[in-house]
Amino acid sequence: MASLDDVARAAGVSTATVSRALSGRGRTSEATRQRVRAAADALGYVASATASSLASGRAENIGVIVPLMDRWFFATVLDGIAARLAPRGYDLTLYNLTDDPAQRRRLFETSLRRGRVDGLIVLSVALTDDEVAALETLDLPVVGLGVPRGELPALRVDDTAVGRAAAEHLLALGHREIVHIGQSVGAEVAGRAPAYDIPTRRRAGFEAAMAAADAAARFVESDFTVDGARRAAVALLRGGGGGAADAGTGAARRPTAIFAASDEMAYGVLTAARDLGLRVPEDLSVIGVDGHDLAELFGLTTIDQFPHAQGERAGDAILAALGRPAAGGPGTPAGLAAPAGLAAPTGLGAPAGLAAPGGLGAPGGSESLDGSEVDASLPFALVTRGTTAPPPRS
Repeated sequence: MASLDDVARAAGVSTATVSRALSGRGRTSEATRQRVRAAADALGYVASATASSLASGRAENIGVIVPLMDRWFFATVLDGIAARLAPRGYDLTLYNLTDDPAQRRRLFETSLRRGRVDGLIVLSVALTDDEVAALETLDLPVVGLGVPRGELPALRVDDTAVGRAAAEHLLALGHREIVHIGQSVGAEVAGRAPAYDIPTRRRAGFEAAMAAADAAARFVESDFTVDGARRAAVALLRGGGGGAADAGTGAARRPTAIFAASDEMAYGVLTAARDLGLRVPEDLSVIGVDGHDLAELFGLTTIDQFPHAQGERAGDAILAALGRPAAGGPGTPAGLAAPAGLAAPTGLGAPAGLAAPGGLGAPGGSESLDGSEVDASLPFALVTRGTTAPPPRS
């Protein structure tokens, strides 16, 4: 492996000049810089990460705290983050945050304090008060993405508007017997504030739209998995859940439409309908949320929230926080919500070529569940496909 001395000899300069030329720090003529880089390329020289870190005070590495490594959504967001950071020479270190208290203590009290990262991106994880306090003592820039806390600067989708848009789409088709399969939390759930919690806000938006239409808002709890939603849907479609009952028989009425809180949950609903011999959309309309890669294959109507673009925005945000904004990007990334009490920057538009129909996905703040303002800067859009249609005629 070529060394710094090898590059210096090949370029006919000192090792100090090589270091300045390759790092971009210090005064070096453009001609010398090009000669040094050409010599380094010819020799296949790669700078030692340890040496570069010692010299620059930077690790050239960004940590990402993620709750689930094997979920499509998070994998897609991570790919978007890497797409922004890799061209700027940054590596990624993934920190999987589990439910194990001992593992969490090691992460916040030891791993994150080793000086291996220049900044942190936190993806949709529920953090305790002590963990938020630990992040604040790290002296590192931190960017959240969908975190269910208000203390961290964060990028967010307006999930209340997402839930409302899903319900309004089904109501516009003529459905009244609509059930939402998802999650929600109360104030007592540690690490998940209802005002910022994604599933809770989706349910709130759904219920607001149903109330505005003077229709019953039926809700069934499920985890965010295909199988969990399948089991919930089977019980619901067999008449074993869903809340509302037929006035004549007292039996739970089978819904004509289901709003699943994620696309993967919607796949579980589609599987349940198939297993029970129900046709989609003739007997049952289904809508999800995410914009999953397989949504088009399944013909699934969905609220696309552009997860890859979310990752790109998070990457831009951490680069800007480090004083290294992406080429052509603003010094302060648009859509990064400041903590409570600070002015929030302007919102983001939809990705190029994608317009949010019917006013959906408009950037800016929205009212939270407790009446306060929640910044919601990331775009979303309704994508209508074959799983939704008017309800069957009675």
